[in-house]
This record gives sequence, C-alpha cells and structure tokens, in this order.
Amino acid sequence: MVTDGLRFEPESPLTDDLALLFARHTAEMHADTPPESIHMMPRTALASSTIDFFVLRDSGKPVGMAALKRLDGDQAEIKSMHVLAETRGNGLSRLMLDRLIDHAKGAGLIRLVLETGAQPSFSPARALYTAAGFRECPPFGDYRPDPNSVFMAQALA
Repeated sequence: MVTDGLRFEPESPLTDDLALLFARHTAEMHADTPPESIHMMPRTALASSTIDFFVLRDSGKPVGMAALKRLDGDQAEIKSMHVLAETRGNGLSRLMLDRLIDHAKGAGLIRLVLETGAQPSFSPARALYTAAGFRECPPFGDYRPDPNSVFMAQALA
C-alpha cells in the first residue's frame, strides 16, 4: 500500500533523523553475512559527489533510503537500499526501486548493477530485483566472486 504522504527525494545521508535507518541497515547486513562479504558503504562515504542519495519519507518520517553510485561510463550501482522492517510488505521497496530506475534513466544512464546477499534472508531483495527486470551477472567493478554475494544488472536503454 502506498499512501499520499510519501516523498522520495534527494537528501544528505548525514541528516540527523536518518540514524535509525542506518542502524537497522547495518544490523541487517551484519546479521548473517561474514564481515569480508559485507559491501555496504559507511554513512559518511555516501555523502559524495558521485552518489545520489534518496530518502523515502512517510508523512515526514524517514522509512526508507537508497543510493545510486555512479561508476565509470554510463552505469551506476544501487547501494544501501533499505526499508524499515515495520513498513515492509506495503510496496515501498518497489516504489523506491522504480523511482531509482526512473532517476537513472533521466540521468542518461544505460545500465544499473547491484550486489546483494546470497543468504536466505536476502531472498525478498533478490525477488524484488528480479521482478523489476534485473538478472544475475558476473561481478563488476572491484567486486570478486563471493559465495555470499549475488550480482545483478539491468539494461536501461
């Protein structure tokens, strides 16, 4: 369910009221992934000219976040996509993903890539990306093959 009070807009990842989102995201990434397989970026690193960071707010309250990290050429990587657990099941992740894809297309990007977990706890994320047209691909950028990672890509053009 999507409500009229939703806003998905660019913000600084350093905004004070995002602490809960980052704490939950960090906790989930560390819950069942070995440290050497965790590829999330620190909050401060998301405040970069090469990253478009977005916050999903419901009636002003931050309930989700996502980022696009521009890579070489005309592709970007989806980073730090997270929705608070208590708001899941309402289509918010799909809403954010659709808006990220629209933003990427509007920025002239032709390919989106991402890395997500291979563990069962990441199954909903993999299903979301697959339903949106992402397909598994080889590791990209500085990533290397990892049994705890699934790499996915989608052509936008």
